[in-house]
Amino acid sequence: MPSVDWHPLRLPRRPGWFDLHLRHKRWQYIALAHPDVFVGIATVDLGWAAHGFAYAFLRGPRQLLSIARDGLPGAASVGDPLANANARLPGLRIDMRLAGDAINVAVRSRDIELDASLDLRTMPAPACIVAPANLLAHCTHKTGAIAATGELRAGTRKLDLDGCHASIDHSDGLLAHKTRWNWASAHTDGLGFNLQAGYMGDAENVVWLGGMPYKLGPVEFDYRAADPLAPWRIHSSCGNTRLSFQPEGLHRGNKNFGIVASRFVQAIGCFSGHIGVPGVARVDLSGLLGVTEDHASRW
Repeated sequence: MPSVDWHPLRLPRRPGWFDLHLRHKRWQYIALAHPDVFVGIATVDLGWAAHGFAYAFLRGPRQLLSIARDGLPGAASVGDPLANANARLPGLRIDMRLAGDAINVAVRSRDIELDASLDLRTMPAPACIVAPANLLAHCTHKTGAIAATGELRAGTRKLDLDGCHASIDHSDGLLAHKTRWNWASAHTDGLGFNLQAGYMGDAENVVWLGGMPYKLGPVEFDYRAADPLAPWRIHSSCGNTRLSFQPEGLHRGNKNFGIVASRFVQAIGCFSGHIGVPGVARVDLSGLLGVTEDHASRW
């Protein structure tokens, strides 16, 4: 959709000033999957604060370089879907800018510098989901397997990212003070998936086959919260989806300021198993690079 406006919302109640300024959350996350490195970048507008992060996981040495920063309201902005998003935070600058048929992404920090371009002409049909969430409502746009090019400096290493695949997660919603989810995402040429369990139920569970999104049913995440580097299992009760995930590294954060807190773990690794769409296809996966996530917030 070209834009999201919650003001006319009537059910279960019309959002007031408190909802639209303090409960309203927006974020845009872009991932770049390359055989040698996985990059994750996010700008987050919490309404009452700003947040941003960028990380580069070097798969050979299993080395993670990351930066995460918080800031005052307005230090991070997230536009309408697939449009501009940026963050101006201490020691971290993020720019995601729509330029014709591309999204140009730039990151500047001490350890990570990125210049990448996502070719939207190769973008599969986005999945746009609007559904009840754990307070009022949420809208998310997901897409992946976008051809991307670019250059990355991670510490002392420089990498050519030509030939990698990018995915985009744009989210906009009115969420409850306490929100929790599990999430999994992976994309490659002609194939991708987005799986979630938590505040939106199975509303955003989608697999892309041949550039088209297909709805999937609910899934369960089995993992050790105390040891997220242990293998994960993701499966549906009907058996159409059955995946194993072997983590290689972690990007994580843990903050507790009393009324506001966040526990966040994003594991980078590879998926194997199968995903099936009844009446369409069953796809077997082996060594597909992606992420899983365990997220709990009081925000």
